[in-house]
Amino acid sequence: MARVLVIDDEQDVVRLIVKVLSGRGHVVQIARDGASALARVKHEPPDVILLDSDLPKIDGAEVCRRIKTDSNTDKIPIVMMTSSYIDIYDIGADGGPDAFVVRPFVREVLANVVERVLFPR
Repeated sequence: MARVLVIDDEQDVVRLIVKVLSGRGHVVQIARDGASALARVKHEPPDVILLDSDLPKIDGAEVCRRIKTDSNTDKIPIVMMTSSYIDIYDIGADGGPDAFVVRPFVREVLANVVERVLFPR
């Protein structure tokens, strides 16, 4: 299926996401902070990114902006996970994610949103 990069520092959340997405046939890779995620995306671009909005070192909005404004990575779909309200102006119209998932999430909703951005109709 697809290579999914999960960028999240909460081990329990990552474990659940890996279980859900690998159960649907996806290969899941993990980055624990924004800085290591950006390095990984540059050297090993995934098919889709599942990105926590609240990360150590570099926050999710900035990680998203850097990926979406780089011509080498701007086509990678990004699903941002958030447990709080994010104003569109905080993310910005340019450099924003392709979709959002609110945490806590329903497993099927998470998988469906990731697959929707991967395989648009």
